[in-house]
Amino acid sequence: MLRRNIHGGDLALARFRHYREAMATRAAHSHAPHRHDHAHDHSGEAACCAGHAIPAGETLARAEETCRQRGLRLTPQRRAVLAVLAEAKRPLGAYDIIEELRPGGGRGPAPIVIYRALDFLRENGFIHRLESLNAFIACPHRHGSGEKVVFLICEACQHVEEAVAAPLSEAMARLAQRHGFSARRQVIELAGTCRHCQPLSTQKDGQT
Repeated sequence: MLRRNIHGGDLALARFRHYREAMATRAAHSHAPHRHDHAHDHSGEAACCAGHAIPAGETLARAEETCRQRGLRLTPQRRAVLAVLAEAKRPLGAYDIIEELRPGGGRGPAPIVIYRALDFLRENGFIHRLESLNAFIACPHRHGSGEKVVFLICEACQHVEEAVAAPLSEAMARLAQRHGFSARRQVIELAGTCRHCQPLSTQKDGQT
């Protein structure tokens, strides 16, 4: 049974309404320009990939349009989670997202709510899960059906670039076929240093 306060109000419902209001505010703020914590610029022509230069608001608008076309619901919870990832432009774990959605340092959403939203967003191609980091990133690209992607993870600035890898995917499919193996999924992640961080890494190496 849900607890009732002395006025007969439903505490659980009140908290849920407060949570939804906080999420709506978070999603609305995603249309504002985003500031990076990086020491270098990943925007515009200097970006590692074109998708990284797309504003969070545009990523959300694309997701909303896709949901309308497919007859899906981008609920306030799902939209808020996508907004957090689109704003961050770096991998975030589920509990990182909970912290971002914690209203005024108060109680955050339950983990099950976040995981359900993540499942929906991932199944519909709005986000990716990075297996090696157990974290998620927003996907501003519009990948084609069955298009395979390699994730290039910079260990210096945490930026993740998506690169289409059709030839590599075909080679892996042939390899699995030769061994009579039925692949359920292909996840390729490369960890290293992005083109923006390489000069900084070279400078540090020269000083040691």
